[in-house]
Amino acid sequence: MARNFTKVYITPKGEKHIKSGHPWVFGEEITAVNGGYENGDIVDVYTQKDRFLGSGYINDNSKIRVRIISRNANDKFDDAFYERRVRYALDYRRTVMGDEDYKCCRLIFGEADSFPGLTVDRFNNIIVVQVLSLGIERVKDFIIRKIVQVLREQGETIDAVYERNDVAIREREGMEQYKGFYKAEGLKIDLSGITEITENGIKYAVDYINGQKTGYFLDQKYNRMAIRKIAKGRKVLDCFTHTGAFALNAAAAGAKLVTAVDISEDALSSAKRNAQLNDFKNMEFKCANVFDLLTEMKETNSCDYDFIILDPPAFTKSSATVRNAYKGYKEINLKAMKLLPRGGYLATCSCSHFMPDELFKKMLSEASFDAGVSLRQIECRQQSADHPILWNVPETDYLKFYIFQVV
Repeated sequence: MARNFTKVYITPKGEKHIKSGHPWVFGEEITAVNGGYENGDIVDVYTQKDRFLGSGYINDNSKIRVRIISRNANDKFDDAFYERRVRYALDYRRTVMGDEDYKCCRLIFGEADSFPGLTVDRFNNIIVVQVLSLGIERVKDFIIRKIVQVLREQGETIDAVYERNDVAIREREGMEQYKGFYKAEGLKIDLSGITEITENGIKYAVDYINGQKTGYFLDQKYNRMAIRKIAKGRKVLDCFTHTGAFALNAAAAGAKLVTAVDISEDALSSAKRNAQLNDFKNMEFKCANVFDLLTEMKETNSCDYDFIILDPPAFTKSSATVRNAYKGYKEINLKAMKLLPRGGYLATCSCSHFMPDELFKKMLSEASFDAGVSLRQIECRQQSADHPILWNVPETDYLKFYIFQVV
């Protein structure tokens, strides 16, 4: 049966990009359009020689003009298609995360699950959804309801779905910003916005209405566990603590003292609340600019920590700012390396895909040289498996996490 989707023809460069496995077609790669469409429609993408490459959502408002969702010319994009995709994504998480961690994980990770621009996080009984592409916006109702249905079929308790569509990128895609409870039969819409989760045996209060992104960063789950064996019995300085996740894991491991530092009073309030939830007594909290604090400690020779954790926010969100980000990463790592005693430990990371691993390692090498120390690598880690890395799609490969001994 003949397909009736509008045909979009792209350049040889764009063709090579799509054939390599990347799902994006940029506006400048389109050479011709055969047929009409509305933004958010599905179109077929073809080579200059009229060979089918894939189907995806088109949006003239976006630099990413077409987001490929299928490379199968027989797909119909009906309810059955989206249900298969939802079940596949959830079955994958249940398999790789296990029954317990399945209760708090990322259920859908955008392009890595062939749902471009869609993020779905689960915090125990709450689902938090963020939609950043117009094509997904048009089918989100079915996707959300199907996720809830499948989870309940699996015996999971889901009380509510909250939409965190309060991000500026939606406007650039031609959508409005908003947030609020998703209204559907069997879902609550009057909850407090705070839910309790357990990760690595530690309790957290997650603010999914006002917290950053969807309320809590799930991707460092196992990296937080990895620092425990080193933190035991040590004095730990957790920089950019946010809601205290690394600090809490260090405290749980039996650290002598954990100092959690953040420039945000609101973040520290959340960290303190989480410490109280777990009745940790070996923690203290400091509101400070990390760069200034590390400088002050060096100048006053007042650092007696033997384990420093650096988990900064993304210093770069575009290729244009990588150079400045490089300087920022180097500065904090250099300061930490100078502060630590020989034999001390450093955990450091970057959460920006614009800072690739090769560049991050180059930065660490330069910082260690300038600090006059050597780094003994203990572990090199990435994001947890609920944030899968799709090969040939570098945007999905973003988290670098290293643990070193300074020697």
